[in-house]
Amino acid sequence: MAIKKGNMVRAIREKLENSLEAKASDPRLPSYLFDSEGEIVDLRGDYALVKFGKVPTPNIWLRLDQLEEFN
Repeated sequence: MAIKKGNMVRAIREKLENSLEAKASDPRLPSYLFDSEGEIVDLRGDYALVKFGKVPTPNIWLRLDQLEEFN
């Protein structure tokens, strides 16, 4: 899948845990990253800005390989 702006995605737990992005923040990753859908709102290089709208949280930058289409 070619991820583009507006796609609905979720994080892939195996690729996010112990990644540089996870280590740069609180190591306890919230379940909504993996269980709810997030919308791609911006793309820059290998990263996507994801907005999770079901819960009141800030948008988060994740690497494209850490995301999968939400079904």
